[in-house]
Amino acid sequence: MTQITLTQFLLEQQRDHGAIDADLRQLVEVVASACKRIGHAVGKGALGGVLGSQGTENVQGEVQKKLDVMSNDILLQENAWGGYLAGMASEEMETFHPMPASAPLGRYLLLFDPLDGSSNIDVNVSIGTIFSVLRAPESIGKNADIQESDFLQPGSKQAAAGYAVYGPQTLLVLTFGRGVVGFTLDRDLGEWILTSEQMRIPEQTQEFAINMSNMRHWETPVKRYIDECLAGQEGPLGKNYNMRWIASMVADVHRILTRGGIFMYPRDQRSSGKAGKLRLMYEANPMSLIVEQAGGAAIDGANRILDIQPQGLHGRVGVILGSRQEVERLQTYHREFN
Repeated sequence: MTQITLTQFLLEQQRDHGAIDADLRQLVEVVASACKRIGHAVGKGALGGVLGSQGTENVQGEVQKKLDVMSNDILLQENAWGGYLAGMASEEMETFHPMPASAPLGRYLLLFDPLDGSSNIDVNVSIGTIFSVLRAPESIGKNADIQESDFLQPGSKQAAAGYAVYGPQTLLVLTFGRGVVGFTLDRDLGEWILTSEQMRIPEQTQEFAINMSNMRHWETPVKRYIDECLAGQEGPLGKNYNMRWIASMVADVHRILTRGGIFMYPRDQRSSGKAGKLRLMYEANPMSLIVEQAGGAAIDGANRILDIQPQGLHGRVGVILGSRQEVERLQTYHREFN
């Protein structure tokens, strides 16, 4: 069987289907190349001197790992000169990153979480990179300079989204709003090979992913749903559930894309959790687009995540996503409670 590389796939999407333009194709190719570099660094671990803390904090007040900083730098460096971007924003940086003055100004904006699940780096558990692509306003470069408000678009406006998983296999999952495709890195060839042409999430599930240690802080609808899951076959849901929790969003979401399930990082009653914990622009929006394009659903509780209007680059949100019937059940519980 003929293997299809990422470059071949993207060219077909551009030339044969008109689904993307040349700039978006180049942007995704460069991000995928950056993910190869990050994956290589992750794979070296202690041998590459990349484990442990950097000794600094990011804008979120979180201690940065060495790989956090390295991954952020790789994505900035790889995308600086292509001429397809008007600007970049990262979970690790306080404000947006303008393009070099000597570089052509492009039509897209790139947002990314350079290394999701970095608390798992030192224990050799799967981690990843998440990215989101938006279209820059047409005024950029003509009569206006780029500003933060240009990035603050609802997730439904994304031109593309994707993530890479650095695990036993290095994987790349993409959507351009026409379904979800998956690639596996052939480490011998150094090529991304198409291995999943149409990823779909089963509508029902018997698995849930949540950090149970926060149970005492959850809102009533989440408590109700988890209690029903734990009641098993004798409970109102009529089936036994398994719990899975990797504490790496890319790994948890990829499992759901592969075999179904529901992922929950809900807002809670603590002052630090009232808005939610995950970042809307860098995590929730790209993952929600991927999940929806794979037949699933994604909400903040009562509302669709992709409809939320961002208020800032680092705004947070509660996240419930995965198999459609399970997510819709939780959405009903939230609306009834409210």
